[in-house]
Amino acid sequence: MNKTIERHLNILDFTLSSLQRRRTKNLSLLAMYLLVIFLLASLLFFVSALKREAAIILNDAPDLVVQRLIAGRQDLIPKTYADEIAKIRGVSEVKPRLWGYYFDSWNGANYTIMASDDPSLKQGKASVGSGVARSRKMRVGEMFPLRAQAKVPLILEVDNIFLSRSDLMAADMIVITPDDFQQLFNFPSGQVTDLAVTVGNAKELPTVASKIASLFPDSRPILKSEIQRTYQSIFDWRGGMALLILASTVISFIIFAWDKATGLSAEERKEIGILKSIGWETSDVLLLKFWEGVVISLTAFVVGVILAYAHVFFLSAPLFAQALKGWSVLYPKFQLVPVMDVYQLVVLFFFTVVPYTTATIIPCWRAATIDPDAAMRS
Repeated sequence: MNKTIERHLNILDFTLSSLQRRRTKNLSLLAMYLLVIFLLASLLFFVSALKREAAIILNDAPDLVVQRLIAGRQDLIPKTYADEIAKIRGVSEVKPRLWGYYFDSWNGANYTIMASDDPSLKQGKASVGSGVARSRKMRVGEMFPLRAQAKVPLILEVDNIFLSRSDLMAADMIVITPDDFQQLFNFPSGQVTDLAVTVGNAKELPTVASKIASLFPDSRPILKSEIQRTYQSIFDWRGGMALLILASTVISFIIFAWDKATGLSAEERKEIGILKSIGWETSDVLLLKFWEGVVISLTAFVVGVILAYAHVFFLSAPLFAQALKGWSVLYPKFQLVPVMDVYQLVVLFFFTVVPYTTATIIPCWRAATIDPDAAMRS
């Protein structure tokens, strides 16, 4: 056992010396290898972290959201629907909701406007997301105007700015009273945007949804699980689109790595011939090239993953943020909680490290099996 370990250590020491002699070639390969690992690992980390954040936020979503459809499009729903739905067995609470979107021509941003019955929120006041405050350069106590549907200004006072840790959900949000909401959008009385339904037993959700759809044929009940799957699919889709963009880089790396790994230079063939002539076995030569591949690929993998971790969880992934967060103007600023999918890292390892390491052995086996004199003369 000791002799085996000593043999590997001696070959590894010779491997490091050999890599040092061809530093230009190996550093160029290592740089491209590291770049590919960094980009792919960053994408995996960022998508996984966003999916986790979305899942945490959606845990507080209503058990069931009821919308009304007219000609296949969402329309306002009468408040009277809430009274009928509340009578369904298993329904604990039905809460009408007022919300909508407001386009701010001042900065080209879309705000999410929500009405709240919170008694601490007074008419003429508003709680705003940090993205809104940042884009409008507002502070608590300052006034800001919104143009109402009737083309008259609605002057609101900033009563509160949401904490930055809620940016993923509230960066573009403005919360006002129901009276201010109706004035802003000239909202018809007796109508709401949708209904949030709470069901005591989660197992009864499909049954309650079926009863609502039967009671109101123009309604569309949406389960919380369906909303969660939609968000997960959105991030998977956007991550896939970003991966397609990186595909050209990955393909270029594969071509480059294969060329470097399978094409032995005259100097390398000569080195193999010398090693064979001084008593090295074919297995020793293969082990040498194996360790060369391991050193390069493993170094690129470890450093690339560490840099990707820092890029995503310390710098908030500036390379992918705009493509994957989804906001057109008000990009939220928030610190992602570190989360790593071990399975994805293992897959990334086997798709990047193993093929290259294997590819380095094939040409060396061919060179190691020929006559040493012929290898040195070539």
